[in-house]
Amino acid sequence: MNNQRKYFQPLIYSLFIALGIAIGIFLRPSGTGQTFTGKAGNKLNEVMRLLDRAYVDTIDVNKLEESTITEMLTKLDPHTVYMSAEELKAANEQLDGNFVGIGVEFSILQDTIMIVAPIEGGPSIALGIQSGDRIIQVDSQLVAGVGITNEQVFKMLRGEMGTEVKVSIYRPTTQKTIDYLIQRNNIPIKSVDVAMMLDEQTGYIKVNKFAAETHKEFHDGLKKLSSAKRLIVDLRGNPGGYLSAVIAMADEVLADKKLIVYTEGRNQPRNEYKAELTGLFEKGKVIVLIDEGSASASEIFAGAIQDHDRGLIIGRRSFGKGLVQEPFDLKDGSGLRLTVSRYYTPSGRCIQKPYNKGQEAYEHEILDRYENGEVDGTIQLNSDADTVSYYTTSGRVVRGGGGITPDLFVPLDTTYRCDYINEIYAKNLMRQFATYYVDNNRLTLNNYKSAQEFYTDDHTKWMEEFVKFAQSQGVRKPKSDEIKRTSTHLGNQLRAQVARQIWKDEGFFFIFARYDNMIQKALQSFNNPKF
Repeated sequence: MNNQRKYFQPLIYSLFIALGIAIGIFLRPSGTGQTFTGKAGNKLNEVMRLLDRAYVDTIDVNKLEESTITEMLTKLDPHTVYMSAEELKAANEQLDGNFVGIGVEFSILQDTIMIVAPIEGGPSIALGIQSGDRIIQVDSQLVAGVGITNEQVFKMLRGEMGTEVKVSIYRPTTQKTIDYLIQRNNIPIKSVDVAMMLDEQTGYIKVNKFAAETHKEFHDGLKKLSSAKRLIVDLRGNPGGYLSAVIAMADEVLADKKLIVYTEGRNQPRNEYKAELTGLFEKGKVIVLIDEGSASASEIFAGAIQDHDRGLIIGRRSFGKGLVQEPFDLKDGSGLRLTVSRYYTPSGRCIQKPYNKGQEAYEHEILDRYENGEVDGTIQLNSDADTVSYYTTSGRVVRGGGGITPDLFVPLDTTYRCDYINEIYAKNLMRQFATYYVDNNRLTLNNYKSAQEFYTDDHTKWMEEFVKFAQSQGVRKPKSDEIKRTSTHLGNQLRAQVARQIWKDEGFFFIFARYDNMIQKALQSFNNPKF
């Protein structure tokens, strides 16, 4: 058990970071600003006034208020949360689909800010800033060789709309320093990572969240894949987002009048959401990929597909989040995301997992799945599922209470896990190595005409180079059995990370799709005569 925890914890921690406070589904982008005036509110206000006036020591009233609210909400459910103004702004940026900045993806390499890629639609790409450029000064302040952090870079480069920042860039290809005056602007945050053809018949769309622009991006992706007869929708690690976004996206693949989801709560009457428009992919075969990081809106989409027998759900049991939050804005810019109802799939399932054992047990539940063998397929377990049976359109039995259970289970591949690769993951060295490799081999890499040509070339020498790089970052030399165990996985990951920096997300997913177990299982399933 201890070994399992050691091997799985890096995966779990990265999953929780990805989910963060974004887990949820929200009725609308902004709250109603309602104010509670009941007796409990008066008592809280009275206590706060007494503390401020009579307590023996000086107290920070605002800080005490925030901690009191946070503690009070933990007694309700795991997804009703208080957010400070800063947290709320960051969360809304992710779902509203943009932030204000200069528009670069960067990596800190050898204590220097290196631009991995300028972002399409941002001011930096319009000015001619290039991949591989180094930022050495920001507003005349030296930022190279001073131990700068990612958070400090964000604060320097982001800002108010229309404000300007002076950035000095060193370009290795010309060995020259160039000064740019960049006006900050809205930078789009994509919720659809990629829409591409995997083969002549199969389209693939990876959706990372359900944000304000998700439906438009998904719709545009389907138009791009107009020749597809089969579609894989990848919702792994997707923590949810706006209810309106998932309704519109499901409408693209479900026939008119089909129920997508309904919501109901103590103060919320039953509200049904149905497919209303003619979608772009109502006829072809559909497979949805999910895992333990697929939450909320992702589960609504998968549940609607499953309950109507519209396609197959492949992967691992989803997160199990069936509560609906509504944002309420407070006067100081902070806010509540308050649970107001539950959502139910077309068959009547609420897939919310139990939270009656407290916050800590709820947060530990995903790790429990790794430790008890559910995720790697040692056992098939869904102990939280309802005993009540629900039925799909064709009469298949499905259950709620613990997430969406896939039609076809694909275990997490743990064959490559060992202490060595755990340390590699913990230090994020694969992406760092890709940045280092591209920086030193950019001219050679630019000679490849496509990610496919790059993928088929021989890269067997990479492992030796990567091991040396990892040692330079403080990682011990791997044992011979660790090399044998990890080399295939590492080689695939490194090729995909390098491809992302040259051919962006399409390059990454072209290679990723060729070694990913779930995608390969989906492609095989399409060819099953019973599908």
